[in-house]
Amino acid sequence: MKRLLALLALLAPLLAPLLVLPPAQAQVRAQVRAQSQAQAGTVLETRVIGHSVQGRPIRAYHLGEPGKPVVVVIATMHGDETASRRILLSLVHGTPVRGVDLWLVPTYNPDGAAHHRRVNAHGVDLNRNYPYKWQRLTGHYNSGPRPASEPETKAMMAFLQQVRPLRVVSFHQPLHGIDIDTKQRAFARRLAHFLQLPVKRFECGGACHGTMTMWFNHGFAGGALTAEYGAHPSRREMTKQAPRRLLRAIHATR
Repeated sequence: MKRLLALLALLAPLLAPLLVLPPAQAQVRAQVRAQSQAQAGTVLETRVIGHSVQGRPIRAYHLGEPGKPVVVVIATMHGDETASRRILLSLVHGTPVRGVDLWLVPTYNPDGAAHHRRVNAHGVDLNRNYPYKWQRLTGHYNSGPRPASEPETKAMMAFLQQVRPLRVVSFHQPLHGIDIDTKQRAFARRLAHFLQLPVKRFECGGACHGTMTMWFNHGFAGGALTAEYGAHPSRREMTKQAPRRLLRAIHATR
């Protein structure tokens, strides 16, 4: 044992440089560690609210301060409208949020996002599958065989019934505007102001049946609205500017 200890003492100066990470690698690890610590302080809970047709989890991230007004923000209801989920993920990976009880669902339609398709794996438009004023639609707005037929729809309905938000913001593309056809019009104008989007009335081409916002506005005390970005918003806007603007619109800080 004494000989082994003596040998290790002699080798220590030679082995020490090998145990020290190169500066670049050490910096990367430090950044990853800092990001992980920041997210750990930001996200209060990560909840799987359900699964898609193909079994992918639908995750909701809980941020902010429980007991404050509840706000839910949803992105990627249509799998080919993925830009706005960068807003939500930037908030998830940022510093803690204050002033609001915030739930974020960055990828509501994970099967559609995986295949860059509007619809889910059954070919159903989730934003025509809700039970309020549902009608049988085919083609681009395929509403499914019956109201709330899809697992993604059932998952979101159960989640919203559980958390009972004051406000729901559903991000879409590419119509570039905030829908004023909501029961919280003052908030719609506030959101449009801070996100720097015009106030509009979206007519859906006559196919506004079974939408998530209609279902929520009919059955809940809170209000839901649609926020649409253009077809190609910049990465900087989605990751830097829009997250800050969204927080200001919902009376939150970080």
